[in-house]
Amino acid sequence: MPGHPAIAPDHVAVVTGAASGIGLAAARRFGAAGMRLVLADRDGDALAAAGEALRGEGLAVHPVIADVARREDVARVKAIADDLGPVTLLMNNAAREGGGGIFADAATWEATLDVNLLGPLHGIQLFVPDMIAGGLRCAVINTGSKQGITLPPGDTAYNVSKAALKALTESLAHDLLRSEGRVTAHLLIPGFTFTGFTRARGIADKPAGAWTAEQVVDFMMPALDRGDFYILCPDNDVTREMDEKRMRWAMEDVIHGRPALSRWHPDYAAAFAAYLDR
Repeated sequence: MPGHPAIAPDHVAVVTGAASGIGLAAARRFGAAGMRLVLADRDGDALAAAGEALRGEGLAVHPVIADVARREDVARVKAIADDLGPVTLLMNNAAREGGGGIFADAATWEATLDVNLLGPLHGIQLFVPDMIAGGLRCAVINTGSKQGITLPPGDTAYNVSKAALKALTESLAHDLLRSEGRVTAHLLIPGFTFTGFTRARGIADKPAGAWTAEQVVDFMMPALDRGDFYILCPDNDVTREMDEKRMRWAMEDVIHGRPALSRWHPDYAAAFAAYLDR
């Protein structure tokens, strides 16, 4: 099956948050297709290890220590990438967890929004104009989250950042209509995935319900080939049908005038459970 035309030998793929997890797994696949890799991450030690591992597999790798929250860092990544060849794939994957609810401190909110929302925006604003002007087939992949759609209570800053990223990516896809399909945007929506985030919570071994980062990328690649915008991944616990029901319920809060986030409202617990069983 032919792949997305942006994934082409000797073209450049830029992946942020590439030192581990989904970013590293995606970079490995792009590199195996013959692309030159520019890997950006702010964890220098992990980035060096990732670069060494990929070079050991015969891939062309250029690690760049960068914090996507800093526009000047993203501009530096672009300058390096432009020197290597045409950039036809940008994967805005770098993210951080928020921590705390709506009353988390201002520093937590600012850091979360800076990385999870402004980081991708920096990438879009710096890379995409040249993609549009360049005449080649290109793709932008933003790594979102189901939490940005159904907004489970708890990690409010993270939820808000990923909800905003969903809106940003949808708006980008519409703006890219001017390219007549030559430059495409895609929202990757992973399910429960075993990554560095999971390990940071003290979970050393992959839970049975989680996918690996490699499984997410295995699911993503054919979706890119098809031109899917929403790349909604299941996992070992949650099926596509369950995801669709949860998302439909969330939108019907607006349509039916239910309380906000009624899925977790005690007065609607029985109704939601019955809805899932139907």
